[in-house]
Amino acid sequence: MNHTARTRTVVSCTLLVTALGAGVTACGSDGNPLSARPYDAADLISFNGPTEPGKRADPDKPLEVTANSGEGRITDVTARDSTGRYVTGELAADGSRWHSTSPLAANAHYTLTVSTEDEDGAPGRKVLTFDTSRPTSKKRLGVTFGPGTGTYGVGQPVTAQLDQEIKDKAQRAVVERALRVDSVPAVQGSWYWVSAKELHYRPKDYWPAHATVQVHSNLDGVRISDRLWGGKSKALKLTIGDRIEVVTDAAAHQLTYYKNGQQVEQIPVTTGKSGFETRNGVKVVLEKQYFVRMRGATVGIAEGSSDSYDLPVYYATRVTWSGEYVHAAPWSVGSQGYENVSHGCTGMSTSNAEWFFDNIRAGDIVKVVNSNGAAMEPFGNGFGDWNVDWAKWRKGSSLSNGTPDGQAPGDAVRLQPTAV
Repeated sequence: MNHTARTRTVVSCTLLVTALGAGVTACGSDGNPLSARPYDAADLISFNGPTEPGKRADPDKPLEVTANSGEGRITDVTARDSTGRYVTGELAADGSRWHSTSPLAANAHYTLTVSTEDEDGAPGRKVLTFDTSRPTSKKRLGVTFGPGTGTYGVGQPVTAQLDQEIKDKAQRAVVERALRVDSVPAVQGSWYWVSAKELHYRPKDYWPAHATVQVHSNLDGVRISDRLWGGKSKALKLTIGDRIEVVTDAAAHQLTYYKNGQQVEQIPVTTGKSGFETRNGVKVVLEKQYFVRMRGATVGIAEGSSDSYDLPVYYATRVTWSGEYVHAAPWSVGSQGYENVSHGCTGMSTSNAEWFFDNIRAGDIVKVVNSNGAAMEPFGNGFGDWNVDWAKWRKGSSLSNGTPDGQAPGDAVRLQPTAV
């Protein structure tokens, strides 16, 4: 049946329903042409990709589907490759045209499903398949996600290390769009370009307790520039533990430990003295070490000076790469809870440090307030990511609004069928 004949049939059926009343059905089970099986929409649409056997599409060129003038409109288009990666696109408000907005992968097999409706509202569908050509360059961009697979606290950012610098904003958008972070339960989050080779991802707020976070790249085979294509990368899975938040009040000389919003413990501490004040702000636990040899020379204190030290330290929880820890400090027990005498670390008794060590993990939040010290650095000295407000964080993304283009069919704009 050709398209013209099919259209006449739908019209006559519609008239038959009107004449006989609601109790008589025709065309579909409820008398509505929308309930009929979708017709083959091949005659209604045009596609700019290859349709001949053996022909391959150029991955550098966007896909385009148009509705033939006067014959109906496009209501939905879904395009994805054989690995499940979706191609994002934009559908014109009148349904006349759809075009892709994200790059295709090279050497990939795609399925394009186009849904339509004709002038009478009857649904049509056409499924097209095609392959893309191989990349012309052998240079690939590698991505390594961090931290390692495991269980972390609610403050743990996801990192993406690139093996080559990406400075061009358009190229950054291609890369960022392909780096996917999905969590259960779902949260609002965004990547931030820390440098030309490093990105961090965090939610607007901390991760939900006991969430599962899946990280992967869709960059393999995607063209980034004339001489660079995306390479393969290893996926990452994180499990989030309880919501642990530690607040150290440097002025009150007290550390308060919260678990899932409830205060569990309060510990007397000492923090940085004048000239060595502890940094204010939110820090994320980096690692735990049962024993660390701490020497003043490693942080720029001259050996033999009045501030020089060389001490064995136990139950050390690290929060900056420059050497700030929460640790056992038996030599300052008399000052803990009363005054600040350390060189920047948070010190407590050995028994309290052991308890803290046993009840903290990488990714947990340690926040310092009311210190006379400088603010925690956002990047480069650990994870100070949470000290960047959300509006500024989103500006660190190369995508509009700081969020990736939707890659699932549910994210696409669809036109609703017209009621008959």
